Amino acid sequence: MEIKEKSLEELKELSQEIRERIIDVVSRKGGHFSSTLGAVELTLGMHYVFDAYSDPFIFDVSHQCYPHKLLTERWEEFETVRQFGGLSGFTKPNESPADYFVAGHSSTSISLAVGAAKSIKLKKENRVPIVMIGDGSMTAGMVYEALNELGDLKLPVVIILNDNEMSIAKPIGAISKYLSKLLAGKYYQGFKTKVDKFIRNNMPEGTTYIAKRMEEAMKLITPGILFEEMGLDYIGPIDGHDIEEVIETLQIAKAMQKPVIVHAHTIKGKGYKIAEGQHEEWHGVGPFNIEDGEFVKKVAPKSATAVFADALIALASKYENIVGVTAAMPSGTGINKLMDKFPERFWDVAIAEQHAITSMAAMAKEGFKPYITIYSTFLQRGFDQIIHDVCLMNLPVVFAMDRAGIVGNDGETHQGAFDISYLRFIPNMILFAPRDNKTLELGLEFAYSLQSPCAIRYPRGNFKELNYLPTQFELGKAELLKEGTSNKLFIGYGAGVSRAIETEALHAEDISILDLRFVKPIDKETLIELSKEYDDWYVFSDSQKQGGVSSAILEVLNDENIHNVQVTSFEYEDHFIEHGDTKQVEESLGLLPQQLILRIK
Repeated sequence: MEIKEKSLEELKELSQEIRERIIDVVSRKGGHFSSTLGAVELTLGMHYVFDAYSDPFIFDVSHQCYPHKLLTERWEEFETVRQFGGLSGFTKPNESPADYFVAGHSSTSISLAVGAAKSIKLKKENRVPIVMIGDGSMTAGMVYEALNELGDLKLPVVIILNDNEMSIAKPIGAISKYLSKLLAGKYYQGFKTKVDKFIRNNMPEGTTYIAKRMEEAMKLITPGILFEEMGLDYIGPIDGHDIEEVIETLQIAKAMQKPVIVHAHTIKGKGYKIAEGQHEEWHGVGPFNIEDGEFVKKVAPKSATAVFADALIALASKYENIVGVTAAMPSGTGINKLMDKFPERFWDVAIAEQHAITSMAAMAKEGFKPYITIYSTFLQRGFDQIIHDVCLMNLPVVFAMDRAGIVGNDGETHQGAFDISYLRFIPNMILFAPRDNKTLELGLEFAYSLQSPCAIRYPRGNFKELNYLPTQFELGKAELLKEGTSNKLFIGYGAGVSRAIETEALHAEDISILDLRFVKPIDKETLIELSKEYDDWYVFSDSQKQGGVSSAILEVLNDENIHNVQVTSFEYEDHFIEHGDTKQVEESLGLLPQQLILRIK
């Protein structure tokens, strides 16, 4: 969509059309909502001043990229956003050349921009990276690593700080806005360069010091002193919904040809009154009624997240040394309930997984029992801390990994596929998984008793209800749920147990079912005994095959020189899993019970 020739009035009309399109589609299909509505004018400004097909457009996390998609030849196709086979809810280069980079996790954007800027300089091209990053993403350390180098290199990069919470600094009023734009303008910058050169060449040392202090005093009037001290120019705060001010400011920033922070104040949910403001429930939504904002309610069993939260509240009430942390996902992980009940013992440290893990390692050393609750996909971000700060000292930290397995519409950046593979090889780490709600409760209490680090995984949504009575966990011990008469053995791990049970029910043969429970330490003794009775083993687990559950089982068989057993894995193959409704995704992978039974037969 060509917008560079449009008038301001036409741009305002277009911003309204974009909002209406987003509200219409998301109300019917679900998706990221308040963040993307708040970024409409900023995105229009980016497209007006820069070229999305030449200048790298980099959206941090990119959950705010819907206006960008609508402006880059995906207006009709937007109907399919986050649907199986349709548009991704995030930027995706193989979807459009206007999407510079895959995103889904936060705080990567400025590092990408630094790399792009270095490349542009080496290639001697006339392009400028433009970044949009939310104030929440500014809580992660990676952002400051990138800003530190950018301030030193002075490469042309424009960074829009989309501040919808005023969490960094509040404006001091009209004087602040005027002075910050004045300081960044071409007349002031040219004047400053000439004055600096004159002072250095002609004035005594004391005069140079005074001139420098006067400039710093002017900068202190603005809230951008943090960025100025890092060597970055700063403009703002500006009204991120005033399209004229946005365009004017971005034109100034682009012309400066150096790193610039443009601090824009926006309102989440702008244009849909019910969602405007800091309402966490409107960040990512399911279908809702536009007229009254009522969500389309689906009757669903209690989620694993809710079971986890209630069970941990009971444990924390019983054991006063239990503490916990999450990284910017309090309601998503259920930790918000514990923060309300035990505000001095449970924390949200924002988007800082590395800090969350290391800080809890110190608390474990001090005699506390930390429960670190982070989505499987986001725990990857703290991998070194798991090894270096927890497992190396064998500290009794519990990693509660929500959203293990396929998570659906968020797609490949969010699927919880890899946690078994990346945790299993770490010394001192214990890995186990519940099969249903009751064993999740028992698993959390069992984790309290352990004197080593452990990780427990559970799915998004709810466990299936099973007709097997739960038993207490015993370290490294599997549980044989059913003894059959055939030579086949179904081995389930975690939520994979229910899939094994469903698949067995479709088979004509009477098949034995094992709940493996522990993938580390794995129950070698039981596996050796079962190898004497069953030749065909089938592994059911919502995890990556490489380094996963079947790999652990094959290692045992190899170590014990057992050759009669044929192991078939129904874990995920070696590729990233696309977005879409969970059942449709599983069907595409051939993992529904009715598909598995055909493969077994």
